[in-house]
Amino acid sequence: MLLHGYFRSSAAWRVRIALNLKGLTADRRYHHLRKGEHRRPEYLAVNPQGLLPSLALDDGSVLTQSLAICEYLDERHPEPPLLPADPVQRAQVRAFAQVIACDIHPLQNLKVLKALAASDQSEDEVQAWARTVIEGGFDALEALIAHRAGPFAFGDRPTLADVCLAPQIGNARRFGVEMRWPSLERADAACAALPAFIDARPDRQPDAE
Repeated sequence: MLLHGYFRSSAAWRVRIALNLKGLTADRRYHHLRKGEHRRPEYLAVNPQGLLPSLALDDGSVLTQSLAICEYLDERHPEPPLLPADPVQRAQVRAFAQVIACDIHPLQNLKVLKALAASDQSEDEVQAWARTVIEGGFDALEALIAHRAGPFAFGDRPTLADVCLAPQIGNARRFGVEMRWPSLERADAACAALPAFIDARPDRQPDAE
């Protein structure tokens, strides 16, 4: 397998965690987002959206979208599972992950922040926008798991929810969000103790700056 990514991409970060949890390795190819390398023709031939990550499989197939990639890995390599066996809990974990991947992250990613800056928003205003988006999403996520014992978001082992949460908390800290969500912080602390999460961190990647 070949993983196309960028050290700071939180979507690529999710896939790195999933690969590590499954004990899988993939060759790496790096595309610098701030330099626009993801828009080069050779990468658009891999992923027409020009988004990261993409996972090229040994048979020539290419998978895009981080949640789809994580679920593919989970189906092909079911142990340890990223999704619960119970259908209701499975849907709840997916919903938690989608709050991050569909509702928080797309509104504070580099493409949106550049568009805001291009519309004469100051840097402080752009950063405040990102914090507001994250804080509103975290309020909802906290309510979704506040009644759960943990230590992870949905019990005693990491799931797809944690795979998405850890990178998003990393983003929150980068934007200067003041953490005030005890259940989210509890899950993040549990993840931070695991080698699969440690080795996936942006600062541990070969292309880190």
